[in-house]
Amino acid sequence: DVYKRQAMVHVANTSYRLGTPHTPDEARDAIKDRGSEAVETFGRFQEHLAANGVDFSKSEIVLGPWLEIDPEREEFVGTSDLTARANQLLRGQYREPFVVPDQV
Repeated sequence: DVYKRQAMVHVANTSYRLGTPHTPDEARDAIKDRGSEAVETFGRFQEHLAANGVDFSKSEIVLGPWLEIDPEREEFVGTSDLTARANQLLRGQYREPFVVPDQV
């Protein structure tokens, strides 16, 4: 579904914007608790970059927080400061008269 794919990209972008740089080893260690699929995906990411001439050992990776979204309310779930900041990023800062109302 196109809407779900678009939403996933927005969630990933929000996480990235809240993320911090890590070495590849730090990033791999940080995602281990997310399961074997996350680690496997990270490995494929490394392989893809290597195949395209990126020296992964000399790179830093921006690793953002794990965000969960409530699709009904269209906002991130949680009580942390990062969740609050993520919810602020869902709505841009608009200038008059180009303000998007909370209820459309």
